[in-house]
Amino acid sequence: MFTPVETSVGAVLLHQATSALLFQCGSILGASGYLRRLFTAPTKETVLFFAGMALSSLPLRMFLPELVIRYPPVPTTWQAALVTAGLGALVGWGTKASNGCTSGHMLCGLSRLSGRSVVAVSTFLSTALLTHHLVHPSLRTEICPVGTPCYTPTYPSSSATAALLVLAATVILATRTIPRLVAKATEAKATDASDKPDAVSPARQVTQFLVGLEFGLGLQISQMASPSKLLAFFSFPVLETWDPSLGMVMLFGVLPNLIENKMRGFEKAPDFNCKFDLPKKTIKDIDWKFILGAAVFGVGWGLSGTCPGPAVLRAIAQPAWGLFWMTGYWAGGKLLPS
Repeated sequence: MFTPVETSVGAVLLHQATSALLFQCGSILGASGYLRRLFTAPTKETVLFFAGMALSSLPLRMFLPELVIRYPPVPTTWQAALVTAGLGALVGWGTKASNGCTSGHMLCGLSRLSGRSVVAVSTFLSTALLTHHLVHPSLRTEICPVGTPCYTPTYPSSSATAALLVLAATVILATRTIPRLVAKATEAKATDASDKPDAVSPARQVTQFLVGLEFGLGLQISQMASPSKLLAFFSFPVLETWDPSLGMVMLFGVLPNLIENKMRGFEKAPDFNCKFDLPKKTIKDIDWKFILGAAVFGVGWGLSGTCPGPAVLRAIAQPAWGLFWMTGYWAGGKLLPS
């Protein structure tokens, strides 16, 4: 069922996570690239980001257990395991060929008015929708009860809404303030020791951890980590089985990013880096491999409802599933030269 309150709050957390990483560390939050670096060349910052994601379910289990994602069963046969690995390979190859996924292209790219991201999002979104219609002709997922249109909104209780808002506000405030406090403390310590101040690295590492926590919470609260929720969006335009949640994520995740990017600009260096590390390729650099990669990613997404960010959360909750999917993701990426 459609959950406008939870989805909107989760989308704002996704906006805050991508914005904090951009303006504090100067980096794009591309989950597919982060995951690939974790496998090939892990750094302390990358590990801290995923540690934050791994811990993101703890506050939900403590304060809002009803929002913890219930995943489909783990594959119990070799055939199902191979299918899971195959889906991971499609996403791995596709995201590497198209240089990004829903976080890098949709949340971060569209808000920077990147032509490449517009083409990528249009391609993988339409391909995912078409794939879902072809492979799941009933279009009904487990979140859509029979007899009730899936777009029918449901709302949390007043106590759950209050807890949700307090949790979101706390995480947002922590992500925006704690790294600055760490930077000041590091500068003071270095000055006391008559050494050259180096507050950038610790503050950047703390930012990565808190952004990972915020990003993971955003995916779970918005329910974008639920495969059934994503697949229900791909049922459009059949309204009976359509859940518009992903559209709200784009509205409350991309639009605030766009406004903040326009207001702040990229002339001034980020808080904890000497410059912004933004993609340099433009729409003129699009080739057949880029389009094919976005389409292949869309097929994998439309078949399973899973993209790299949510896959990390599911792998933490279901390590056996994660072993198959992540192996496929790594193998799919290896089919393309770096």
